[in-house]
Amino acid sequence: MRWATYASVAVASTLIVIKMFAYVLTGSVAILSSLIDSLLDLIASGINLFAVRHALVPADHDHRYGHGKAEAIAGLAQAAFITGSSIFLIVESINRFYHQQPIENGNIGIVVMLITITLTALLVKFQRYVVKQTGSIAITADSLHYVGDLLLNLSVLIALVLGIYFDWQLADPVFALLIAAFILKSAWDIAKQSLAQLMDQELPDELREEIKKIALQHPEVLNMHELRTRSSGRQYFIQLHLEMDGELKLREAHEIANEVEIEICKVFPNAEVIIHEDMEGLHDDESRE
Repeated sequence: MRWATYASVAVASTLIVIKMFAYVLTGSVAILSSLIDSLLDLIASGINLFAVRHALVPADHDHRYGHGKAEAIAGLAQAAFITGSSIFLIVESINRFYHQQPIENGNIGIVVMLITITLTALLVKFQRYVVKQTGSIAITADSLHYVGDLLLNLSVLIALVLGIYFDWQLADPVFALLIAAFILKSAWDIAKQSLAQLMDQELPDELREEIKKIALQHPEVLNMHELRTRSSGRQYFIQLHLEMDGELKLREAHEIANEVEIEICKVFPNAEVIIHEDMEGLHDDESRE
């Protein structure tokens, strides 16, 4: 996760330099949109770097549930930055509709965008590997807007080609507006995911069903209820009540609960599981979940 944040900062810094060079030479508002996006990427990736380092700090006396929500806070910060860039880009694009200007040194801009696309694609591939290994919401958010950058950069490339070789000057602001709309959608997705974690939203239904299935597979478990789940960074927190034969001794019930916990942790290795043992029928059907 740390290496993913370092790579993100390094790529964003490199792209800012070459895109600034390309914008000065071409004057393309589409390239400007890509430059602004990279500037915000650097800020967001910097926030991610510190957030991930903090999120990986183990639980301590004052933070018994760990520091994982630092990732969700970083995601909200990213969404705010991305929204701001989109609004600026929309204003700049509308202005360019009324004050059109030809693209200069377009071939340099095309070369720069090809380099940008290559670097971004390599970063996204690495980030997806990290997300697959860790499930990090911060790296997921970072990867999401870099995927958007790939589409953004392809759009800029198309706009440059249309403006240079087909003399369609409106392609520049048109594509910039489309890019701004896409960036806004990315900001919404990141904010929604981050808020879900900060508000302790339940895990997706398919994961909850998997937990129920594991618990009920144990031959001594007669039923279950009050399944509660949430996530914090990479970690899941799972609580549930198991119903067993009321004639079982406390030690036996405890051993059964431990066996169920072990099975759940095999499927969810980053989970902290709390199980309460109940007699069968102690709770009516209305209280079951």
